[in-house]
Amino acid sequence: MSTAVATHGAAAVRVRRVAPGRLLLYGCAVLITLFMLTPVYLIALAAFSPAQAIFDYPRALLPTSGLSLDNVRFFLTFGGILPALRNSLVVGLLTVVFSLLLGCPAGYSLARYWFRGKNVAQLLLVNVRAIPIVIISIPLLVTFIEWGLYDTVLSVALVHTAITLPLTILITASVFLRVPAEWEEAAMSLGTSRFGAVTRVVLPNSVPGLAAAALFAFVTSWNEVFVAVILTLRSPTLPAAMVQQLSDSPLTFRFAAGLCLTVPAFVFIFFMRPYLFNAFGVGGK
Repeated sequence: MSTAVATHGAAAVRVRRVAPGRLLLYGCAVLITLFMLTPVYLIALAAFSPAQAIFDYPRALLPTSGLSLDNVRFFLTFGGILPALRNSLVVGLLTVVFSLLLGCPAGYSLARYWFRGKNVAQLLLVNVRAIPIVIISIPLLVTFIEWGLYDTVLSVALVHTAITLPLTILITASVFLRVPAEWEEAAMSLGTSRFGAVTRVVLPNSVPGLAAAALFAFVTSWNEVFVAVILTLRSPTLPAAMVQQLSDSPLTFRFAAGLCLTVPAFVFIFFMRPYLFNAFGVGGK
């Protein structure tokens, strides 16, 4: 009995010792979250505020003048905005599909096979991101004009895939390393081909990590503007359309544009949230 009491007391002491650290960790997490969400809140507040309230000083942190949908409605009904929004969604989804279709086989090869120059290949993959896109913008433009792909969502999606592919390969490689090779061997010993073992064993157990790679590819494509401006003219993505129109637009239009650029990415992240929690070992619903 005394041993049980002593054990319980020691556990309670450990809990009391850990509690301040956990409180500090939770406090830091809350502060970081507030720091990241504050600009989004201010943009949303300005987007839903009446036009005259935007110029109030000092700026209220609560909608004291009421809420209005006029700014957002004006932005969404402005010529070319909805097609540009559709183009951004199509480009983002194509980038995710292309990145995973090309990145998964390459990542699997890095995870399962050894070959001479493997470390150099991984280093070169990372160095691809070090090349400024502005250097190759003119050759890209000329190439897509010759291919008949200029001013299409496919051309933008292909370049975005090239931008996201290196990190997608490295992410998928690290994900496949977490799946024991013995599971594949067990499936193959039962008569399944290697391709069948990959599709039936490896990929289902790698869904959280692949979702993280897909999230990275989509958000990168959604936020990218330089390539979209260079490669499109009449079919721009939403960020490219904003660059073309916001310089001469009223302030209310800009806040509405910022909100509409942010919301789709948040929606995509929200639906990918369960997979991300599983990928990083965090419980969440």
